[in-house]
Amino acid sequence: MKTIFLIAGFTSFIFTSCTKNSSNNNKPTTATYLNTNAGSTWNYHTVDSSGATPTSADYTLTSGSQDTTLNNKKYHIYAISSGGSQYMNLTGNSYYQYDSVPVPGGGKIERLYLEDNAAVNQTWNQSFTLNSIPNSPVAIPLTVTNTVVEKGISRMVNGVNYSNVIHISTNLSSSLVPSAAFTSAIDSYYAPNYGLIESKTIVHLNYLGITENANMATQLMSATLK
Repeated sequence: MKTIFLIAGFTSFIFTSCTKNSSNNNKPTTATYLNTNAGSTWNYHTVDSSGATPTSADYTLTSGSQDTTLNNKKYHIYAISSGGSQYMNLTGNSYYQYDSVPVPGGGKIERLYLEDNAAVNQTWNQSFTLNSIPNSPVAIPLTVTNTVVEKGISRMVNGVNYSNVIHISTNLSSSLVPSAAFTSAIDSYYAPNYGLIESKTIVHLNYLGITENANMATQLMSATLK
């Protein structure tokens, strides 16, 4: 059942990896939900309540001046203060993140995390297969289902009121695990030009004697946008 444990770790990664130095009066009004201007920075605070004692961490994303081509798409490169890079793409109205699954042999994924022209209640699905996972005799299937819950709303995060926010709900499932044993409640909020301003990820796994829980919250604390 090493396979099941890795699914829990993978779900924590997807939604905590995917902006206030600026005041409300200075907030950009760009319609897109991705800022690629070099020198822009986003400061995030995360709280991990998965264990008995919550832990917290802070990290900064910095938009660089370079792009790279991945899967025939141009991805903009952001530096992560804790190490590594984040790769983001906007194609039409579709927003993608490309990254490595943080387990040995997990491979790469290209996640479609936002469709800014999708109507409320509209959904889209992606299916991932994690191959070559150590100690796993089979590939691990994982289906990610995204639903637009709200559009054009206001959302207060760390004292800043963001407008025209899109709220996405995400559900995870795997054909390896009965739905009653693998539950998720994942909510992400995106603001124009800022991108992700808040996310909450709760995943419970209780199957064949293995119990795993992921409970993560991320908030945008401040941002300097160019």
